[in-house]
Amino acid sequence: MTESEYPPISEQLDDAETARAEGRRKMDWAAQHMPILERVGEEFEAEQPFEGERIGMAMHVEAKTAILVETLADGGAEVAVTGCNPLSTHDDVSAALDTHENITSYAKREVDDEEYYAAIEAVIGHEPTVTVDDGMDLVAAIHEDYPELIDSIVGGCEETTTGVHRLRAMDADGALEYPVFAVNDTPMKRLFDNVHGTGESSLASIAMTTNLSWAGKNVVVAGYGYCGKGVAKKASGQNANVIVTEVEPRRALEAHMEGYDVMPMAEAAEVGDVFLTTTGNRDVIVREHFERMNDGVLLANAGHFDIEIDLDALDDLAVDRHEARDGVEAYELEDGRQLNVIAEGRLVNLAAPISLGHPVEVMDQSFGVQAVCVREMLENSDEYEAGVHDVPDELDKEIAEIKLEAEGVAFDSLTDVQHEYMDSWDHGT
Repeated sequence: MTESEYPPISEQLDDAETARAEGRRKMDWAAQHMPILERVGEEFEAEQPFEGERIGMAMHVEAKTAILVETLADGGAEVAVTGCNPLSTHDDVSAALDTHENITSYAKREVDDEEYYAAIEAVIGHEPTVTVDDGMDLVAAIHEDYPELIDSIVGGCEETTTGVHRLRAMDADGALEYPVFAVNDTPMKRLFDNVHGTGESSLASIAMTTNLSWAGKNVVVAGYGYCGKGVAKKASGQNANVIVTEVEPRRALEAHMEGYDVMPMAEAAEVGDVFLTTTGNRDVIVREHFERMNDGVLLANAGHFDIEIDLDALDDLAVDRHEARDGVEAYELEDGRQLNVIAEGRLVNLAAPISLGHPVEVMDQSFGVQAVCVREMLENSDEYEAGVHDVPDELDKEIAEIKLEAEGVAFDSLTDVQHEYMDSWDHGT
């Protein structure tokens, strides 16, 4: 296959040397607070489990992700990486990665659709034997446009909810032709990254972008999955009044019993001050909702793709648009109301101008799981047929134990007698 003409990031920057230095500074700070990847990285460097492998990655390329990329490269892999969102890359971090002898980085911030997919094709041009994805765009591009590469791909890992949903749909249709671990579905990812990471980083990004308080505001959280739970929990902790919208009855009931107001979006639209979508689905906030909203509301997406808020419909309603603040687009409606969209409706904790993504410690856990899953896929590839696979529970526990040890937290273990009791069926009353 021919190499792509799309250039690495180092060839796209006016002052690559300065960018590399700043990117390395960000990465060094992150690395200090990532004990899991430090431990895993030491093992990889000593054992070289990825020697001879080519890893293709489409991720949010910022400082924390960069430590994962380097960890895999230091384990012997040739790594090609690009972004998984047009606004989440930090160019300086991408440039720093591109200096590593085993890494080629094509990730660049603020690319258009053509450049975005050209960069993905550039990664595919390295003919990866393993894919590591966030959102499944890389897997989809390989299956749709380069099926001849599939026989040489051992497997992959998928980081996020949206990507796992897409993969499971693809698997159900019989269209997924190599094995992929659903990293998003592990307890270490869902309970910490999705809940604490999304909750903290989304609210922090909105607060810094707008310079507005949460206290006393009506915050509408669309979706009460793990990400929605985190946003609701953290907003409530900052003295906001939380309203949840849901389509799944048990989640709606769960939100109700957690003390949140639960109502349809059509009702919430009339009372909300801030709206955050966390569903991974499309058309969550649409024209009929915009028509009911109050002047000055904030609209943001903490899901994945920029289709949860129907910006085309909002643009049709607007008589004027202007940049109210960096990262805030104000849509003025005919009756004078102004609806404010943050980060173009893209992932707010990564796409807003000053966003930094999830806290470092949280991503250390998720990326630790990613790293050991790549190792597992290569070491035990014969055990995994084409399709979506749960991450082996012992790998998730391994990462949790490393984290607890790093935090100085001790915990109990079952005795032999307790193990025997839990594993048997014949102990009666």
